[in-house]
Amino acid sequence: MSHPVPPNQQPHDGQPVSGNPYAQQPGAPVGDPQAGQQPGAPTGNPYAGQQPGAPTGNPFAGQGGVPYAPGPPPAPARNNVGLGIAAGIAAAIVGALVYGGLMRAFADEDGSYTQIGWVALGVGALVGFALGKIGGRNPILPVIGIPLALAGVFLGQLFGFALIISWWSEAGPDPVTAMELLTTRLSDLVEVWKEEADFMTVVFLGVAGFEGFALTKKAAA
Repeated sequence: MSHPVPPNQQPHDGQPVSGNPYAQQPGAPVGDPQAGQQPGAPTGNPYAGQQPGAPTGNPFAGQGGVPYAPGPPPAPARNNVGLGIAAGIAAAIVGALVYGGLMRAFADEDGSYTQIGWVALGVGALVGFALGKIGGRNPILPVIGIPLALAGVFLGQLFGFALIISWWSEAGPDPVTAMELLTTRLSDLVEVWKEEADFMTVVFLGVAGFEGFALTKKAAA
């Protein structure tokens, strides 16, 4: 049998005890654990009570904006047309010398030779690289690369024929030097080139011209 609890029992300290276990003196904490705290005291919010401009978890808080650091200025475009053309001419001459030397190296003892397509491609690439790398982005340079590459291949074939004919004529009664063929007898050498030209000769010239145009644009980029 339960005994009723008399209301408003007075303990020995004279304070009333009620059914609310949290009923305590005024200002004592109740259900809110922060109740009764002084302003500025630590709370559940770690940033509560901070002064404006004080450091927070956001490193950019209080700043007018994220600082912007501009990158380096773009490099000025190269536009040395004259120097580029000079470099392209020099490259065509070097390519012609290499082309002719390889024609002579692959020739047979009877004077026959083998067409070397990759050499024509290399001449066009060499001319285009020199034009674009030194001349820059001038739109006229890729166009100039076409005839310079064609000239490099054509002169290389003439030089190769001169070396082969000179080498082959050494065993005959009327030897002739390559320098003589390229100077005083150049017309005769051109006639030999026309007689020897075939479909593959046109293909090699076309490949060289295309490579001179395309690589000039690529090297200038």
